[in-house]
Amino acid sequence: MRALVQIALHDGEGVVRARDIAEKENMSVKFLEQVLALLKHRGIVETRRGVGGGYVLNHPAESISLAEIIRLVDGPLAPVNCVSEMAYVACGQNEKLCALKSVMGEVRLAIIGVLERITVADLCRRAVELEKEFGRN
Repeated sequence: MRALVQIALHDGEGVVRARDIAEKENMSVKFLEQVLALLKHRGIVETRRGVGGGYVLNHPAESISLAEIIRLVDGPLAPVNCVSEMAYVACGQNEKLCALKSVMGEVRLAIIGVLERITVADLCRRAVELEKEFGRN
């Protein structure tokens, strides 16, 4: 997600190299390249080859939700499998009588509500605001 923010913050200015993102975000280039390869495969980013090569968003930052990215990288958003729509696994209990499942269903809906509403563009705006308010350590 932090890599997408860095790419989106440079939107219109050209490409962003993985090495620059990794340095700015204090992460491993190898790990970052694996994540970016997945995002490229899923059509979220595209690469530009050559001396001035790097990554750009393949869609407007306003159209990429956090939920979409988390699902692509980490899988379902549900806190437990018995409330997941993408990766449902029965828990072995009578689910209609399970208080925990009932609560976790509410948690799932709350998580989805927030993550579907927030976009990469929203994260960029927050990053700029936080930078202005607190500066970079």
